[in-house]
Amino acid sequence: MTRTEPVISIKHLNHYYGKGALKRQILFDINFDVYPGEIVIMTGPSGSGKTTLLSLIGGLRSVQEGSLQLLSHELYRANQKKLVNIRRNIGFIFQAHNLLGFLTARQNVQMAVELNDNISQHEAIRMSEAMLKAVGLGPRINYYPDNLSGGQKQRIAIARALVNNPALVLADEPTAALDRQSGRDVVELMQRLAREKGTSIMLVTHDNRILDIADRIINMEDGVLESDSQNVLVKSYD
Repeated sequence: MTRTEPVISIKHLNHYYGKGALKRQILFDINFDVYPGEIVIMTGPSGSGKTTLLSLIGGLRSVQEGSLQLLSHELYRANQKKLVNIRRNIGFIFQAHNLLGFLTARQNVQMAVELNDNISQHEAIRMSEAMLKAVGLGPRINYYPDNLSGGQKQRIAIARALVNNPALVLADEPTAALDRQSGRDVVELMQRLAREKGTSIMLVTHDNRILDIADRIINMEDGVLESDSQNVLVKSYD
């Protein structure tokens, strides 16, 4: 895929919940592209369809109507095997960090690396430790989650999402459980690592304090993409 081709390309996407008389449309004619290295923030009230759209992009739900291409692979009518393979190219970060409490920081990150059968355990350990150092957790590589703060746990989740150098990171409310400074630190860390690696980031948030990290802001209202604009708050990070 060349730099000019979109990482995500969505055309006339519709989505429904329920069947028969209970069938209800959730997403209405969604159209947009996301390009390599872009940071896109999706905003909108609860129930506007943001998380549903994010789950479709991540291959966590099946596309029902329209076209959704990820890395030039069409997800409409994709079987489960194809969806699993697509998810290998995505890093996921959620509001709940979803760490395993009985594993250390390194082991939580290492699990993501070991999904690739071609990487040795020695290399998986090296990659995990290097990424934890990159997110500022070098001294806490062997700590268990219960001995870390909320911000530190979310840093592990970021390390886990980025350790395989994915083309795309999807983040759903990654700062919701964090205080102001920890939330700021986390999104600036995501921004820096994305810039360094050329990773695209799509982030759902209600946190207006972090909008300035975005290249674009997409606003959803009642399942409709109400606006998609360049972020006038974007600052230069040279």
